[in-house]
Amino acid sequence: MKAAYLREEIEIPKGVTITLDGMKVRVKGPKGEIEKDFTHIKGIQMNLSDNKLILETTFADRRKKAQFYTIIAHIKNAITGVTTGGFRYYLKVIFTHFPISVKVAGNEVQISNLIGEKNVRRAKILPGVKVTVKGEEIVVEGLDIEKVAQTAANIERAAKITGFDKRVFADGIYIYKQEVIS
Repeated sequence: MKAAYLREEIEIPKGVTITLDGMKVRVKGPKGEIEKDFTHIKGIQMNLSDNKLILETTFADRRKKAQFYTIIAHIKNAITGVTTGGFRYYLKVIFTHFPISVKVAGNEVQISNLIGEKNVRRAKILPGVKVTVKGEEIVVEGLDIEKVAQTAANIERAAKITGFDKRVFADGIYIYKQEVIS
């Protein structure tokens, strides 16, 4: 097996500043600020020079290579989030038997009357994420794609029903579209 040396440069667009504190990255742009913590990953160096973020690693096996390119993807998503309007996920409320009611209360989404249940199901909204309910559509927006996607997944998972035939009981809340806000 040949030892791999990896080096990638991420071009920093105008209006975006990136600051490094060890393996903590702070991306600041016209729409906001996102901070990522990569201190749990060892063996990868990050440096700033000439309006570029340079990542380097040596002796990259499969695991380190995966971590290396994951960090790059996270930083590129953060740059996209602070330069555009962020990310938006659309969810659809589907019911065939009992009308589901969804409302936002504080930092959680409350789902009631799912297949006639009396209890209220709750989904956590992560900080920096905005959730709006418009009839049978739920819109989840924010700058950080991870937080937006996790909030949408929390809502989808809270409305998951078990113990019923999926062909008959399709009730629930499902993600059907995602986009970058321009």
